[in-house]
Amino acid sequence: MPHYERILITGAAGRLGSQMRKSLAPLASTIRLAARDPFDDLAANEEQAVFDLSDMEATIAATKDCDAIVHFGGAPMESPWETILDSNIRGSYHIYEGARKHGAKRVIYASSVHAIGYHEVEAHIPVDAPVRPDSLYGVSKNFVESLSRLYWDKFGIETVCLRIFSSFPEPADRRMLWSYLSFADCVRLVEAALTAPCVGHTISFGISDNKVKTVDNSGANHLGFVPRDSSEPFRAAVEARTPIPDPKSSSVKYLGGWFCELGHPDDEPAK
Repeated sequence: MPHYERILITGAAGRLGSQMRKSLAPLASTIRLAARDPFDDLAANEEQAVFDLSDMEATIAATKDCDAIVHFGGAPMESPWETILDSNIRGSYHIYEGARKHGAKRVIYASSVHAIGYHEVEAHIPVDAPVRPDSLYGVSKNFVESLSRLYWDKFGIETVCLRIFSSFPEPADRRMLWSYLSFADCVRLVEAALTAPCVGHTISFGISDNKVKTVDNSGANHLGFVPRDSSEPFRAAVEARTPIPDPKSSSVKYLGGWFCELGHPDDEPAK
């Protein structure tokens, strides 16, 4: 028996959204895939909604008849302010308004390490540490975390905000040896967030069982997420092909890595 009648997945064509597409199929009778371009390979239990998150009317319409939303859509990196504003801030507000108006019970939101990127790696912060965004992208994640808190307290819509660290097929550099989240663990985390009996408003770090532990995720233990993967099988290859970084650099000192070294995205590039 599926947990939900219909789950909406935004960003379903993206790197992580596409991983959710087939993996979450057993949890719902119908999976509604949302993206800016149409899909040409829908499965029997899939349907699609083609729209841009900045379009309030279309976004709210896409949430109709959905009892859960996996919100992975939006700008995936630091971007010009107008892009962040439309895709991540306005777009997420539209998602929550759709949830409120159409009665969605739970939202799983792809937040980011960049919401707390200016905390030092050695601080070993818990999930309730003060926010310290490292970019406009990180600020947009803080906004949605706060928005989702409001919609839980005022309207009773549950949310799990997943502060995803580095989710790729394998670690690409030495930082990812501690920040790595495998695709399989990312799916497990979303599944746990969707199926936990009661989540209220929960913030969870999204990170695999890596050898070096940089954060304390015990505040999200009630989700029942147990990572099974680790960056250790990739360590030798990563260390062989990448130089040892300067330990004094911001990219090493802070959780946000190289995002902490970025300038303002709207500045003219230096000539």
